[in-house]
Amino acid sequence: MKSYSQIQAMMAITKASLHAILRSPSSVIFGFAFPFIFILVFGFMGNGTSLKSYKVAVDNNADTTNELYKVFENTPGVILKWYSDKKSLDEDLQYGKIAGVINIQKNTSDNPPYIFSFRSTTSSNDKWPQFKALAESVINGLSNQHYPGRPVYASFDFNYKKDISEIREYKTIDFILPGQLGFSLLASGVFGIAFMFFNLRNTLVLKRFFATPISRTYIIMGEMFSRVIFQMLTAFVIILAGRFLFGFTLIHGFETFIELLVLSFIGLVVFMGFGFIVSGVAKNDNTIPPFANLITLPQFLIGGTFFSLDVFPKWLRWIAELMPLTHLNNALRDVAFEGKNLWDVRWEIGILLLWGVIVYAISIKVFKWE
Repeated sequence: MKSYSQIQAMMAITKASLHAILRSPSSVIFGFAFPFIFILVFGFMGNGTSLKSYKVAVDNNADTTNELYKVFENTPGVILKWYSDKKSLDEDLQYGKIAGVINIQKNTSDNPPYIFSFRSTTSSNDKWPQFKALAESVINGLSNQHYPGRPVYASFDFNYKKDISEIREYKTIDFILPGQLGFSLLASGVFGIAFMFFNLRNTLVLKRFFATPISRTYIIMGEMFSRVIFQMLTAFVIILAGRFLFGFTLIHGFETFIELLVLSFIGLVVFMGFGFIVSGVAKNDNTIPPFANLITLPQFLIGGTFFSLDVFPKWLRWIAELMPLTHLNNALRDVAFEGKNLWDVRWEIGILLLWGVIVYAISIKVFKWE
């Protein structure tokens, strides 16, 4: 007599569950259509940016005793950074982490009193044009304050061809796509698992499974695999669409693509743990959305999905940096644009895995079969 195969039973559950997911409008919308629409919108917007805060390096030889420097130091949205070594500065310029480098020097001709120079790279194309306009506004404001109707307080020394180094362009899609991919994984992991397991339990499907020889472990694994397969297909399509439609940067090509899928898998597994918690604590299907939104909405808003964490005050950045979605988004961007490998982002992966241990420990305590 042929022995019962737990693996075959698990694969049958996976196949049936995947079929149900693909037939569910909400699963398709939250897992694929919603983030894909955002990618299309921001992709067609081109290289515009909604970033309102700019990190700017200060040349180590800059004159910081003058009033212009003090004004920039207190200008909202401008974060001045000092670098002790040239290598760190060059890396941040290369990867577009700063808007550029400013330098303020006394004018030897004394008319105007100071010269304000600025240089950047094409990696910061999403930042330096806006900062340039802001810098000109600051200089004009100070000039009108000191010399109304007279020469300016400082001249703005900037030449696009001379002061913008050709490295590579950092496009809006390079920031938006990893955030939307992370959001897609979070929404699918939490909402998808929560609704699926609650409905299986509520409709007594899980109870019927118990009448079969398949073990509980394989039941859960079968349902999880269906969600993983669906969402990894979604990640596959989102990344390729971003790459071939809008030029999303995959710095090392296929290798980077595979690393993004590995990060997506890790993030999805962690987020599914939140879904198990929600399905366990929910009393009915009406309580699932509030519980799920309590987990997903804060991460969606301040986890680096649409905006850099630099736009938030320090206390809010501290909260954001505790969230798993923040670390997934950071890892995705570092691998895609900066060319880091999985070992380089081990800190972000470690935080995600730590969250996984915590989340699944809680989910085991609150998970219900009936």
